Amino acid sequence: MATIEECRAALDKFSDSMRDAEGNVRAAAAMDRSVSCHITDLDVTFAGRLGGGRIEVHDTFPGPPREKAQIRLAMAGDDLVALVDGELHFARAWGSGRVRLEAGLRDLFHLRKLL
Repeated sequence: MATIEECRAALDKFSDSMRDAEGNVRAAAAMDRSVSCHITDLDVTFAGRLGGGRIEVHDTFPGPPREKAQIRLAMAGDDLVALVDGELHFARAWGSGRVRLEAGLRDLFHLRKLL
């Protein structure tokens, strides 16, 4: 089972890869949205903001998200690490229910370029 520190490192790695992206991916990463990522097996939530091509985590707290972020993710810690490391394909994980993504329709269109 991935630790809180490994999950945070995975989010930082994902953020770094978005910052270094080009083209459509870079444009999608430039959105300005509130973000939460609930790690279900650890029952911890990372909350922050997607902006300027990065995800900035502002808070980490136990339990599910306290506020409804504009982009909401939920998954097990091992799945987050595997997604970021390229060992798990997002569409397959989402289709099987291993990863949950909730966002407005316009945001989903932009996010498909990232994921």
